Amino acid sequence: MEKRRHNIPILCIFHYFLLSNINLSPKMADAQTIPIRVGVILDMDGYGQMAFNCLSMALSDFYSTHTHYKTRLRLTTRPPKADIIGAAAAGLDLLKNVQVQAILGPTFSTQASFLISLGENSQVPIISFSATNPSLSSTRSPYFVRATLSDASQVDAIGDIVDAFGWREVVPIYEENDFGEGIMPYLSDALGRANAQIPYRSVIPPLATDDQIEAELYKLMTMQTRVFVVHMMSPLASRLFLIAHRVGLMTPDCAWIITNGVTNELEYLDRSVLESMLGVVGVRHYVPRSKEVKSFEARFRKQVVVGDKLSIFGLWAYDAATALAIAAEKAELKDVTYIQKSTNSTDLEGFGVSGGGPSLIKALSNTTFTGLAGSFRLADGELEAPPLEIVNFVGHGVRGIGYWTKESGIVKELNAKSANIVADSTPKSRLGSIIWPGDTTSWPRGWVIPTNGRKLRVGVPVKAGFTEFVSVTWNADNSVRVEGYCIDVFEAVMAALPYGVSYEYIPFAYPNRTTAGDYNSLTYQVFLGNYDIVAGDVTIVANRSQYVDFTLPYTESGVAMIVPMRDDKRKNAWIFLKPLTWELWVTSFCSFVFIGFLIWILEHRINEDFRGPFWYQVGMIFWFSFSTMVFAHKERVVSNLSRMVLVIWFLVVLILTQSYTASLASMLTVQKLQPTVTDVNFLIRNRENVGYMQGSFVLGFLKKMNFDESRLVEYDSPEKLDELLSSSRIAAAFHEVPYIKLFLGKYCSKYTMIGPINKANGFGIVFPIGSPMVKDVSRAILNVTEGRKIAEMERKWLGAVKNCLDSNELASPKNLGLGSFWGLFLIVGVVGMAVLIFYVGEFVRENLGECDPNATMWQRMVELMDKFDDKDKNSHTFKKDGSCGGDCGGQSPLLVSMASPRTDGPPTPTGSSSGFSSPVQRQGIELYLSQRK
Repeated sequence: MEKRRHNIPILCIFHYFLLSNINLSPKMADAQTIPIRVGVILDMDGYGQMAFNCLSMALSDFYSTHTHYKTRLRLTTRPPKADIIGAAAAGLDLLKNVQVQAILGPTFSTQASFLISLGENSQVPIISFSATNPSLSSTRSPYFVRATLSDASQVDAIGDIVDAFGWREVVPIYEENDFGEGIMPYLSDALGRANAQIPYRSVIPPLATDDQIEAELYKLMTMQTRVFVVHMMSPLASRLFLIAHRVGLMTPDCAWIITNGVTNELEYLDRSVLESMLGVVGVRHYVPRSKEVKSFEARFRKQVVVGDKLSIFGLWAYDAATALAIAAEKAELKDVTYIQKSTNSTDLEGFGVSGGGPSLIKALSNTTFTGLAGSFRLADGELEAPPLEIVNFVGHGVRGIGYWTKESGIVKELNAKSANIVADSTPKSRLGSIIWPGDTTSWPRGWVIPTNGRKLRVGVPVKAGFTEFVSVTWNADNSVRVEGYCIDVFEAVMAALPYGVSYEYIPFAYPNRTTAGDYNSLTYQVFLGNYDIVAGDVTIVANRSQYVDFTLPYTESGVAMIVPMRDDKRKNAWIFLKPLTWELWVTSFCSFVFIGFLIWILEHRINEDFRGPFWYQVGMIFWFSFSTMVFAHKERVVSNLSRMVLVIWFLVVLILTQSYTASLASMLTVQKLQPTVTDVNFLIRNRENVGYMQGSFVLGFLKKMNFDESRLVEYDSPEKLDELLSSSRIAAAFHEVPYIKLFLGKYCSKYTMIGPINKANGFGIVFPIGSPMVKDVSRAILNVTEGRKIAEMERKWLGAVKNCLDSNELASPKNLGLGSFWGLFLIVGVVGMAVLIFYVGEFVRENLGECDPNATMWQRMVELMDKFDDKDKNSHTFKKDGSCGGDCGGQSPLLVSMASPRTDGPPTPTGSSSGFSSPVQRQGIELYLSQRK
C-alpha cells in the first residue's frame, strides 16, 4: 500500500541494519547455529522503518525465548526506492548475489507482482505483510505468501452494511492505480449481492490537485446517489475528506463508508482530517487487545526513533518474521545453496534455484501460532481473515459500533450466541449508536433529487375504454395528464421506495394520439430500451416475462366470463319439492309414519276409530298422521299418552309447514336471475360469438382454447361490451377479473361473472430484465397493498363494485335443510319412543299373567298379540252411561254408539229429557227397533 514517505538519512538506514543484527541472539555467532539469509525489501520511510523495527524486534523476542533453535535468520535489507524497477533490482541482487532463502516485502502490491515472478523462478518464498491487492494470488504463485489480508476480505462486510440500511445505489471513490482498481470487481459483486447497484465510479489520480478533487466532488453533488465507499490510501483520503467537508458533501443526506486503507492508518491522520470525517463509518481488521500487544506497543515506543507510529502492518510484520523463524527450523535447512541453471544467462536469468525453497514453503504453510495480530494460519498461502470491526468517526477519533464475521454477518458482540443474533430484528439493530454526517443519529436516506439526473421514462397505455384504470389526456398546451387506479398505485409505490426516483410519463401513442399497439408491443418497448418502466393495467403473462421483469401483482388475478342474466320464468312442475332438501323430505315422511303408527298402538284397544279390518287400520295410520299436517283429522283420541305425543307433534308440524310455505312463496315470487351460459365448452361446441378487449392477451388465450377466430368479436369500452351482450351479438365475453368487477359495477342487474376459468397473475409494473429496482418495488407494493391507502384508491376508482356483487348473491333463496330442524325431530323421537316403551311395558305387565304358564315364549307372544287386538273392556270409553261395557246384550254396536254421545261433540242441552243428542239419533233407533220386530 502507498504510504507517507519521510526523508531518512542513509546513516539511519545503516544504523537500523546494524541494530537488527545486534538485537539477534548472541548465539548467532556460535558455530553450532545455522545462519539463514533472508532479504528485506522495504522503503526506509516512516512506514518502512516501522515495519523493519517490528521485524527486528520479532526475531530478537523469538530467539531470546527459543535459544535451543539451531537456525538463525540473518536480515539483509535492500531499499527499492519506491518504484517497481527499484524493487526488481533489489530482488535480483538478493537472489543472485546474496542467495537469500526467503524475502520479506516489498511495500507495495505493484512492486510485489514482478518480485513474485522472480521468487517462483528461483523457488524462494516471497512473504509480504503489506501487499493487499486481491489480484496477487497464492494459488497462481505457490511461492507467494500473503502474511496480511487481501482487500477483498472486507467487501462482504461493506455489502452487509449497505444492505442493512436499505441503500440501493452506491458510488465508489477510489484511487487510479492497482491498489484502488484491484478491489473493484470484488466490491461490485458484494454490492450486487446486497441488491445495490453502482450508477457511477469516481476515480481520482494519486497525484490529483485539490482543484481536480473539488471538481469531481461537485460532479457527485449533481447526482442522486449520496452513499459513497472510499477506497484509497490515507494521504489522498485525507485531502478528499477535507475538501468534501468544505464543499458541503458531509451533510445528513450523505453516507460515507471507508475501507481499511484508511482505518488501518488512523495513526497517520491529522486532527483536522478526523474532524472533517465526522459521521464516517469504516471497517478494519479486528486485533484483540491482548497483554502481549499492549506490552509490545510499550516497548516499541521506547525503542524506536521518535515519530514512528505503530500500525496493524507492523503487527503483521512481527508475525511474519516469527512464522518464518519457526518454518526455517522445521525445514531443517543445512548448507543450502543455489543450483545454477546455466552459465550463459543474462542478469534476469543468472540466479539459480534455491535448494531449500520447497521445504521452507511447505513448513511455512503448516505453521500456526497465536501472534500479535491474532491467529496466524495460512490457507492456500493466504492469512485466514479474522473478524472485522465496524467503527464510527466521532470527530476526534473512532469508536467501535459492531463487528462482522463470515459466519454471522453483522453482530453486536463477537462472543454473542447465535440465538441472540437471530433474536435481533435486523442487522441494523445489531449495530451500536451511529453518529452520521451532519452530527445526527438519523441514518441517511442516501439519495437526493438530482440537479442533472435523467428522469426515468415511464410508458403508459393509451385506450378508449376502462379509463378508471388508466386515463391519458392531452391538455391545451400539449402537456399530458395521466391518472387512474393503476397510476395512483404506481405513484404510491414509488413514494414508498427507500430512495428517490424521478420519472415522467410517456404515452404509448402515435402523433395523432391514438394507441401505438397492444400491450405486448408496449412491454416490448422496455426490452428495446425505449422505456425504462411501464405502468398501467399490464397483466403478468409468461410470454412477456421472457424479455422483461415484472414486480409482484397488485390486483386480483384470473380470466373469467361475463354472461347475461335472465329471469328463469320457465314453469317448473316440481318446484313444490325445492323448498326442502331431500334429507328433510325423507325425515319428515318417516316422522309422519312413525307418529301415525304410534297413535294407532296407543288407541287401538280403546278407540273404535282405530279398529276394523286390517287394511282399514293401515289406511287409518297414514290418514291420521298426514291429516295432522293441516289439523283436519276427525278421529278422536282418548289416551292421554296419545294427546301428549300429538301436542309435541303439532308444534313440529306447525313450524315445518310455516317454514315450507315461506320458502315456497319466496321461490315463486322473488325474481330468480340465472346466467345464460355457464360452460365454456358449450360456447365452443355451438360456435357462439364471444368478445374480448382490444389489445388484451385474452385473444391469444381464446385461440389456445380452440375458439374459432371468426367468432371472436373485439370491443374497446364497457359501453361497447354492453351493446354487444344486450343485442345478443355475442353470447359471452372473456376478460380479466378487475375489468369484470368494474363492468359489473355499472351493469350489475344485467350480467354476472362465471369463473375465474383461467389463472392469471394480475397487474404488475414492468422493468428491464435484471433491473435492481424490481425487488425494491415489489417490497413497496406489499407495503402499499397491506395498508389503508390501497382501499382508498379502490373506493375512489372502483367504489360501487362490491355492493353490486353482494346484491346478486342474495337473489336466490336457499333450500331448507335437516340441519335447521333436527332438534325438533329429536324431541319427537325421544318422547315417542319413551311413550311406546312405557305403554308396551304396562300392557305386558297386565296381560302376561293370563297366558298359559306351560306355553313356550313364542306361544306367549302370539297370545299377547291376540289380546292386543281385543278391546280393552276395562277402558272408560266402554263404561259410559247407556252403554253395556262392551256386552250390549245383543244390541247393535251402532245403537250403542248412537246412544253414547261423542266426547268430542258439543254437549247435550240441559233442557233435553232424552239421552240422545238429536232427533236424527232417535229416528235411527226407532227404525232399528221396528226392523227387529
